[in-house]
Amino acid sequence: MAGRINDEDVKAVRDAVPIDAVVSDYLQLRNAGGGNLKGLCPFHDEKSPSFQVSPSKGLFHCFGCQEGGDTIAFVMKIDHLTFSEVVERLAAQAGITLRYEEGGYNPAHQRGERIRLVEAHKVAAQFYVDQLESPEAEIGRKFLAERGFDQAAAAHFGVGYSPAGWDHLTRYLRGKGFTDKELTLSGISQEGRRGPIDRFRGRLMWPIRDIGGDVVGFGARKLRDDDNGPKYLNTPETAIYKKSQVLYGIDLAKKDIAKSSRAVVVEGYTDVMACHLAGITTAIATCGTAFGSDHIKILRRLLMDNGSARVIFTFDGDAAGQKAALRAFEDDQKFAAETYIAIAPDGMDPCDLRLAKGDTAVADLVEPRTPLFEFALRQIVSRYDLETPAGRAAALDEAAPVVARIKNSGAQHEVAVQLAGMLGILDTQFVVKRVAQLARWARDRGGRGPAPAPQRSSQAYENAPQGFSGPALNLRSPAHRTERELIKLALQYPHLVSPAFDAYGLDEFTAPPYAAVRRAIEEAGGAEYGAQDPQEYLVRVRDAAPDDAVRSMVTELAVEAILRKTVDEMYAGIQLVQVRLRAVDRRIRDVQGSLARLGAGGDPQHLSAVQSELWVLQQYGQALRERGADAL
Repeated sequence: MAGRINDEDVKAVRDAVPIDAVVSDYLQLRNAGGGNLKGLCPFHDEKSPSFQVSPSKGLFHCFGCQEGGDTIAFVMKIDHLTFSEVVERLAAQAGITLRYEEGGYNPAHQRGERIRLVEAHKVAAQFYVDQLESPEAEIGRKFLAERGFDQAAAAHFGVGYSPAGWDHLTRYLRGKGFTDKELTLSGISQEGRRGPIDRFRGRLMWPIRDIGGDVVGFGARKLRDDDNGPKYLNTPETAIYKKSQVLYGIDLAKKDIAKSSRAVVVEGYTDVMACHLAGITTAIATCGTAFGSDHIKILRRLLMDNGSARVIFTFDGDAAGQKAALRAFEDDQKFAAETYIAIAPDGMDPCDLRLAKGDTAVADLVEPRTPLFEFALRQIVSRYDLETPAGRAAALDEAAPVVARIKNSGAQHEVAVQLAGMLGILDTQFVVKRVAQLARWARDRGGRGPAPAPQRSSQAYENAPQGFSGPALNLRSPAHRTERELIKLALQYPHLVSPAFDAYGLDEFTAPPYAAVRRAIEEAGGAEYGAQDPQEYLVRVRDAAPDDAVRSMVTELAVEAILRKTVDEMYAGIQLVQVRLRAVDRRIRDVQGSLARLGAGGDPQHLSAVQSELWVLQQYGQALRERGADAL
């Protein structure tokens, strides 16, 4: 086993890789004010962005599900990697050579499994690209040329060729230091009679990359008649490749999807190539599976579900394409974006259309589009004889439940009116009422689907929060709001509250979560340390947190915006005074209660001490009210 990574190198990696650059590979970020960015959380489904990134602090936090942390924590969570694997990946991107406390530099075979599998795919992808130039690959080059793809197009998409022999790639990867176990786990090789052999042989190869750009699998196209395998053969499910969670071309399309708020979904690898070469650089495709919920999650994070977002499906015009479109419509309501379908008049796919009519025809394909709900309804209606009352009634019985699934009541009403027109039913209100009735019945039966998982937002702490003990946090309480603001200042602007903040006791924070964060700040060296090294300070505070609940609260308060635009010493002083003054007032009430209990017959010495404390507290409280922060 390799030793732990040197702490200085971990810090260097954190400093070298901006968190906003890393997060932007997975979702679209927009300005949230105060130097922060926001987007749709990649860790839970949401319609409005509650996920915030603070580039200056190197932290992210979701105010919906409470996930939070630094760059390393983000990649660990989203790509399911270990700490070491993430540091190694980010270090490679930043060109940082890592040192290990035990055993010196980390040899290749000691790296994490995912890193090794990704590296094997990277080497394999380049191997396939190199093989495309071989004499044997002439059939593959001809296939590409016949579909209008030249050498530059093949290079742009990383298209390659797998030799027809049994184990060319397997032997090559062994020579690069990969073990037989790693090759079979990666799906690049498979078990033969005498050991591993190449999974893909004599085929044209497309590398499938995840949204971060790592090659995680391959799509292989049959080229020869004597190949008894399927037309397209994909990498099997592995630790790094889940076909329901990858979209071909997403690494190339993600920036333009986010920028234009538009995504074009096509059916195959060559269709993606044709679209991109024709200028539709937002085109992506599924990898041998139907477009489903996990694909929608990927796109929603890029589209941000704003009012202008569009998703356009370009399924083939044949029966299979229409069936695929109807399957896509089943998940339509999971989008906040408007969904459309675009089918070429002659039913050609984008690749054939580009070959027959050129780039302009492909670019024009997605313009005269039909709303997906309208296409789905027309497919249903077309199966019935609308010339008869029985046919219209049967079509309504099948189509009305589809319309009733539309969650937006305004849109539901509008589509119901359109359905009446499609069916030729003059009594529009009859159709509208029928759809509304079905929608109510679905709601009454729980047709909205399972209740969403409880969100651990700040408001959720008004109930007894896990990880904290004591009275529940109530954000409607002025005291709790002020304590929250002071803790935020101590995390985000430690130089403004130091050194006064470090003298505050835990009992000055009545909300248990804030008291827990106060203790973590103290154990990390206090706000005074934060004023000297803000970046490392937040890392130390998070490390000092006793559990995930406190750690999540640290991240939340380090990212959450301060309640005032201008954050200066005066504002910080007001928060310091208010928290201290409330603590003094609480103590005064406690002492007054003690005096009342002692009464006139109490011990004179004890009575005098309590009266003296009360007088000091009252004088201090008066000074705080009159002189503010100068009295601290």
